Amino acid sequence: MPDTPGEQPYHHGRLRTALLDAAERRLREAGADKLSLRDLARETGVSHAAPRRHFQDRQALLDALAENGFVRLDTVLRAALAGADEDFPARLRATATAYARFATQNAALLELMYAGKHRPGATRVVEAAAAPFGLMRELIVQGQEQGVLEEGDPDRVGIVLFATMQGIVALINGDFVGPELLDGLVETAIGQFLRGAGPR
Repeated sequence: MPDTPGEQPYHHGRLRTALLDAAERRLREAGADKLSLRDLARETGVSHAAPRRHFQDRQALLDALAENGFVRLDTVLRAALAGADEDFPARLRATATAYARFATQNAALLELMYAGKHRPGATRVVEAAAAPFGLMRELIVQGQEQGVLEEGDPDRVGIVLFATMQGIVALINGDFVGPELLDGLVETAIGQFLRGAGPR
């Protein structure tokens, strides 16, 4: 049933998806500060009260966007791994490239994801983030087990790689470097990482 006469009807669950899609478009175009439940209700053609059936307040909407972002990132990384060759360097390159592409194609969402992950009480966001970060940690452990990466704390080794990827992403998202250079920069970075983090 429509919320009021003449409004677009949404089946159960579809309104939530429609609101999240509209919210992500607005996030990309204008930033998180411009997101409001009232504007999203107007954009999706429902009453001002309708979004509150799915999101208690604006923060709940932002958390849902962040949670969905981490779920999508996990899906992207796993697809990259599934399509990569079996050797560790190829798997690492595929994962790093997939991450960097996601991060540069979804810059505003990525910023919201990391902000949400560190917000007190954002349990569902933290849980969603555990999957892609866990996958990347497992990949580092695999490299150590295969003797491609140095032994030691996999988190420490992984942080160096993550910092490198984030640096490249920040340069592109900040318009310091053209996006057409992304894949080449990731390739160079992974080559340097593998040499620097190889067994002593």
